[in-house]
Amino acid sequence: MMAGLFITFDGPEGSGKSTQIIRLKEWLEEAGHEVVVTREPGGTDNAETLRDLLVSGDTASWSPVSECLIMNAARADHLERLIRPALAGGKTVLCDRFMDSTRAYQGGGGKLAMDDILAIERSVVGETVPDITFIFDLDPAIGLERAGKRNAHGGEDRFERKGLNYHEAVRTVFRDIATAEPDRCVLIDAAQPIDDVTSTLHKVLQSRGIPG
Repeated sequence: MMAGLFITFDGPEGSGKSTQIIRLKEWLEEAGHEVVVTREPGGTDNAETLRDLLVSGDTASWSPVSECLIMNAARADHLERLIRPALAGGKTVLCDRFMDSTRAYQGGGGKLAMDDILAIERSVVGETVPDITFIFDLDPAIGLERAGKRNAHGGEDRFERKGLNYHEAVRTVFRDIATAEPDRCVLIDAAQPIDDVTSTLHKVLQSRGIPG
């Protein structure tokens, strides 16, 4: 059975990932791909339950270590029940956030040792590493303003409330990841107009023979 294609979208708050995932899904489906859209934390019933613990409540509810462990517990279930079966069935999986968010948020923002994060990542993710990761890059002040409008009525804003310094550290790690892993990661200027971002994604994929 042909293996599918695993594409992840990562980056800071308010960078427009969700909009572009919807657009890319439609574009790939028009080209004949069977597409599964999912997110982290979440994607399965168990992982969505853990998501509720992580994205709401007081910013000090969990330490960076606890966050990392909960994130990876959700990720393990997500991989086992949804992502790996979909890929084994030849489907294209588009995931809003994946392992790089743990590196950036718990490592960059939370100051958890990267060696510890990567050790857990190797155990949980194993060989299911994304084929392509789009890292959306945006000034955190702009992203937090956008996210604040999105979450004007409260809800999933626990990480947004961690402050600008936290999110500047998150951005730095995302940019470092893109520099360190250029074969997998593509840095996207998320300050561009929406249509220009879409066009950039299409050009990147076409340069890699996708869709095909």
